[in-house]
Amino acid sequence: MNRLLIVSNRLPISVTRKNGDFRLQRSVGGLATGVGSFYKSYESLWIGWPGMNVQRKQDEEKDRIVDTLKRERCHPVFLSPYDIKHYYDGFCNNTLWPLFHYFNLFADYDPKTWTVYQRVNEKFCDAVMEVARPDDVIWVHDYHLMLLPQMLRERLPDAEIGYFHHIPFPSFEVFRGLPWRREILAGLLGADLIGFHTYGYVRHFLSSVRRILGHEHSFGEVRTGTRVVRTDLFPMGIDYHRFADSAGSTPVQKEIAGIRHKYGRRKIILSFDRLDYTKGIPLRLEAFDTLLEKKPEYQGKVSLVLVAVPSRASVGRYQALKKRIDELVGRINGKYGTTDWVPVRYFYNFLPFETLVAFYSAADVALVTPLRDGMNLMAKEYVATRTDGTGVLILSEMAGAAEELGEAIIVNPNDQDAVIEAIEAALAMPEKEQVERNRTMQRRLMRYDIERWVGDFLTRLGDARAIRVERSEQIVTPAIRDRLVADYTAAADRLLLLDYDGTLVPFAAKPQKAVPGDATREVLEALSRVPGNEVVVISGRDRYTLDAWFRGMEIGLIAEHGVWTKERSGEWRMHEGLSSDWKGEIYPLLELYTDRTPGAFIEEKDYSLVWHYRRTEPILGAQRAKDLKDDLLHLTSNLNVGVMEGNKVIEIKNTVVDKGRAALNWLSRHAWDFILAIGDDRTDEDLFAVVPPDAYSIKVGLAPSKAHFNLVAQRDVLPLLRRCIESGREGVTGKKEKPGREEGLIGSIAPV
Repeated sequence: MNRLLIVSNRLPISVTRKNGDFRLQRSVGGLATGVGSFYKSYESLWIGWPGMNVQRKQDEEKDRIVDTLKRERCHPVFLSPYDIKHYYDGFCNNTLWPLFHYFNLFADYDPKTWTVYQRVNEKFCDAVMEVARPDDVIWVHDYHLMLLPQMLRERLPDAEIGYFHHIPFPSFEVFRGLPWRREILAGLLGADLIGFHTYGYVRHFLSSVRRILGHEHSFGEVRTGTRVVRTDLFPMGIDYHRFADSAGSTPVQKEIAGIRHKYGRRKIILSFDRLDYTKGIPLRLEAFDTLLEKKPEYQGKVSLVLVAVPSRASVGRYQALKKRIDELVGRINGKYGTTDWVPVRYFYNFLPFETLVAFYSAADVALVTPLRDGMNLMAKEYVATRTDGTGVLILSEMAGAAEELGEAIIVNPNDQDAVIEAIEAALAMPEKEQVERNRTMQRRLMRYDIERWVGDFLTRLGDARAIRVERSEQIVTPAIRDRLVADYTAAADRLLLLDYDGTLVPFAAKPQKAVPGDATREVLEALSRVPGNEVVVISGRDRYTLDAWFRGMEIGLIAEHGVWTKERSGEWRMHEGLSSDWKGEIYPLLELYTDRTPGAFIEEKDYSLVWHYRRTEPILGAQRAKDLKDDLLHLTSNLNVGVMEGNKVIEIKNTVVDKGRAALNWLSRHAWDFILAIGDDRTDEDLFAVVPPDAYSIKVGLAPSKAHFNLVAQRDVLPLLRRCIESGREGVTGKKEKPGREEGLIGSIAPV
């Protein structure tokens, strides 16, 4: 595998200054702990903040830090105190953190902190550029750097970039409150693969992308117009064997013995968290207080060990939280404590690894009830240390880990009665049941550990990159464009089959507003005047609209996807035997769905009905369209009509009609020297299917297609056609005598 660049806010190693020397110590946090346990097994380099402030004038000191960290395969990003205040404490932890954890009222939308967030992301981008090699795999981590993937994409267009989101991604209704929501989503979509802990987070992200940016998605793939971005869930694992094996080590066993000696035969309930309002620590203390009050038989027999690791101590809200916890602990201990029993043992400090494992191993119950948590690795660590299979995990349903650890006692942390009942059930649970639950969870955690998580993500990232490369080979590059233009210029007889909506013009909220602008008309008129050119505009619109828009132009027209055809300066002709009698059965159903779907409307044509849902709420519209299509397929099973799904439309029309059959009227004339067919949606696949193999068939957008090539977006169509016009003016082409208008018509067409 190529070298792996890991980019995160913090390095897994922090640098401290003491007596003029630099000291290294392991960083605190789930990301540093989890990813830090494996990165040296790869050819890798970790880029992030080293945890200390270095002023600009201290360049010599910076060089020493760089050299010190290089031995640990780390590359520092130096941040000033101002950066830390406004980027980390400000936008990251006063805006994104509360919003993404559903504490909307805590979110502060300060434009100053947003500006610093952008600038710090640019600093990280510069740091990556300092060390990046052409074939590096770049893996960006977490909400601190959500703008970085797109920044890197702009400077390294061909790089393999992955992003993993370690905290919850909120629902659209919550996320939409962020003033810079579009910029955040655009930043993330610079990655090839975006990973989340749970399917719920994936679903929320895709919903926001669709509703805010308008990008459609299918099977976890987001089509941005220029690229396809994959999303998927990767529940983060732990270094399972490190915890399981350490539980039996001599230092840990000594600590376990000391803990048991201190607590005697009392049951131990362990609550271990970073001090944060998302963890719900006060609610746990209140539930424990109520348990002791209502069930006095537990007094003196159960102890709650509360470990709160200091976090963001400079932030006022966290200071208030610590004060609240201190008061609750004091109240409970003062209310129930005795000379030989302290109900709550409170530790406000970081525990060394051996001490943590000892508490995991000694605790009879682990109480892990966050109000919202991206994953919560502590729950997994507790289960891993229970080598004898005993112990009970009480886990919040709001934690990502709950989707994997279903054998735990799952609770709603806001339901105090449920939490109390869970504690009672855990304390009374038979040992046999404890072992059965834990062994199942342990096997799962052992299989999907941290190494499997990393390998899974990087494999999928490689797959996403391969798909991107494969699809990019079909994109009309400058070289392909030049070849197309050269073939156009050299040809004597040319046929240009051009779709209208989504190809010659962008989509409009209302179909009648998609009138061809001056630029479109100028291109069509210029193409039609070139000797040897036959220009045909193919549309799903009715013939009256096309007549009004293109009257006086020497071009061919196809209306209603092939129901009507018109030669240049000729009369409209239609397929024989078409009937519209079926409309009476279909129209009431379309009206029903229109009434139930705000923004939807019906368009009636001579021989087809169209249900539009472009202006509806995206998710509702997609669901209604799916249900309508199912109902229509059932209703039309005995009718000679078909149901066709286009771009935000469902059309019902006669089955003998499609764009491909209509185009055969021109294709069948003779062997054209040059054929160009351009379209953007499902209806154009029938056209691509009938053009010769040597034709230039082009799909607008990056969706899979029968076309040979793709143009990234509709805005690229007219420039391509202009290149052909300009090249034709410069070149000299011959012109064969063209057959009469009637010679190429197939028998199923009759004049009106």
